[in-house]
Amino acid sequence: MIGKSYIGNLLSAKGKKTYRTFNPLLNIENPTIFTEATSEEIEEAVSLASKAFKEYSKISGAKKATFLNAIADEILALDTELLKMYCLETGLPEARAIGERIRTIGQLRSFANLVLEGSWVEATIDLAKPKREPLPKSDIRKMLIPIGPVVVFGASNFPLAYSTAGGDTAASLAAGCPVIVKSHPMHAGTGALVASAVIKAAEKTGMPNGVFSNLLSSGIEVGQQLVTHPKVKAVGFTGSIKGGRALYDLAAKRDEPIPVFAEMGSINPVVILPKALKNRHQEIAKTYASSITLGTGQFCTNPGLLLGIKSDSLSSFITHLSEEILKIDPSCMLHPNIKKSYKINKETVISQNNVSVVANFSSDVQNNFAQQAIVTVDGKSFLENPTLHLEVFGPFSMVVECVNDVELEMIITKLEGQLTGTVISDENEISNFSSVISALQNRVGRIIFNGVPTGVEVCESMVHGGPYPASTDSRFTAVGVSSIKRWVRPFSYQDWPNQYLPKELQNQNPLKIFRFIDGERTNEKIV
Repeated sequence: MIGKSYIGNLLSAKGKKTYRTFNPLLNIENPTIFTEATSEEIEEAVSLASKAFKEYSKISGAKKATFLNAIADEILALDTELLKMYCLETGLPEARAIGERIRTIGQLRSFANLVLEGSWVEATIDLAKPKREPLPKSDIRKMLIPIGPVVVFGASNFPLAYSTAGGDTAASLAAGCPVIVKSHPMHAGTGALVASAVIKAAEKTGMPNGVFSNLLSSGIEVGQQLVTHPKVKAVGFTGSIKGGRALYDLAAKRDEPIPVFAEMGSINPVVILPKALKNRHQEIAKTYASSITLGTGQFCTNPGLLLGIKSDSLSSFITHLSEEILKIDPSCMLHPNIKKSYKINKETVISQNNVSVVANFSSDVQNNFAQQAIVTVDGKSFLENPTLHLEVFGPFSMVVECVNDVELEMIITKLEGQLTGTVISDENEISNFSSVISALQNRVGRIIFNGVPTGVEVCESMVHGGPYPASTDSRFTAVGVSSIKRWVRPFSYQDWPNQYLPKELQNQNPLKIFRFIDGERTNEKIV
């Protein structure tokens, strides 16, 4: 079962191209052989999804909620088998696997609650005014409807929460869109187990065959074929700028371009203001040493850029940060390829002019373990050298020493779009840096006060996105129930007979959802 793709509810392995996953902690291949999906299997999965959409797009919120909760139950039922596979394929500890499973279950249940209540469709009704002068007004009613089959790309750094049944999949299914997952090759076994849970849930709750498929893939070919398939209507991706941009460009070149919602690179700038540095530089250094190395630095919200105004306090902060980060034991990266990229990118940044290495773990480490590092550079060099803006995916951060707040603001303004920005401040200090704060707000999707960017709370108010290249569309979030809006489109009915309208728009309001009727929010029926 593990080594085959799910084409709807059937297991399939028609191809000849095979591969294995890798245990980075033991530095060995895992035993299971996986078979990459063929063009024929891709066609079957997409055709099934397109056919399933006709039924699934009209399924009630209550039934979708039952399905989503059943997926959560089936994932839990995998128990230690899933946890063991997760650890074998990532080198991460069991505690991380349990934590990510909790998050995955929470996401599924939160979307279940959302669609069960039903008001998320944003039903809006403008009643007819046949006697209006000089022209009568038609009855117009609007709501959000699903856009069609969605392709979800599994993420390397979150095998559960951002992959097979992760946030993109949960949001798409909640919206009424069938999902085809392009499984990530680094954790194909974990993905296959989760896929089996989704399929079981779909069968138990009577969902149409094709509402979910999981396609195995060792390279880029399967993803390319999926994105260019005319029956696919949207794409969800979490990963590198290079990968996300390639998919975005492919989708734009189609005869019918489709949206690609990609969450990509970010160095997550942290602005440490002067008073905070003077009063708390040692405390801040210890906090950020932990944040930089958390999860071996393999979070998209890792603080890769620390900005401060040159002073004795900033120098003391750099010294303490360097000391604290070297106290932390190195840990395992997700895959040898990720370790290789980390090493190359770190050395690329270190080799640039005027970059000083102030901390670099130099003792021997196990295979695939990352050696953390801190470097510094002056503000002028950072502004003049775009290479210094490179995301180094791993336990690495750069401290930029700015000459004054004008240079600090200029640096922020010149940054690419970011997922997060953080401000470390004492008392009312931020009131003296309003232009710096405004500049930061214009470059990020979430701004944090006196905290760390690592850790993304899954809640309705969370924005996990930002200006390009943090994401391909800064109007949307990839985390929280609001992420459902990526997989829907607004649709209006004009002068439509009441009995033929969707229940969400009927006069009687049988679902008792909240709607806007002539501008007033209410859950009352129209009389």
